[in-house]
Amino acid sequence: SQIQLDDLAKRYTEAWNSKVPKQVAEMHIASSSITINHGEPSKGHAGITEVAVGFHTDVPDLELCCDGIRGAGSHAVYLWTFTGHHAETGNPLKVEGWEEWDLDEDMKITSSLGWFDAEEYARQVAG
Repeated sequence: SQIQLDDLAKRYTEAWNSKVPKQVAEMHIASSSITINHGEPSKGHAGITEVAVGFHTDVPDLELCCDGIRGAGSHAVYLWTFTGHHAETGNPLKVEGWEEWDLDEDMKITSSLGWFDAEEYARQVAG
């Protein structure tokens, strides 16, 4: 239901904004994976935690905002924008993207495909 999806989106956003990468991983089942922009899949809670650590290392003040969530059966699209400043350059960032999720009956993520414009991200990092 949309109520369950809205709750999932709220909890997922809060997990990222907690700055505790393990909380992001815990939104997934143990065998889940996340693949970003056709990259190598990051598998299991350890791999997903590593992804969150990477983003929080690059953007220590990362603030994730949910722009919407839409579901179709056991699939969902989570739309997001994050803002913050790049750790090395200090340049401000505003990056938009989305994740395509497969969900189980407990509203846990069983796999995620994440997308954002990597060229635009690099342009903002460089200033």
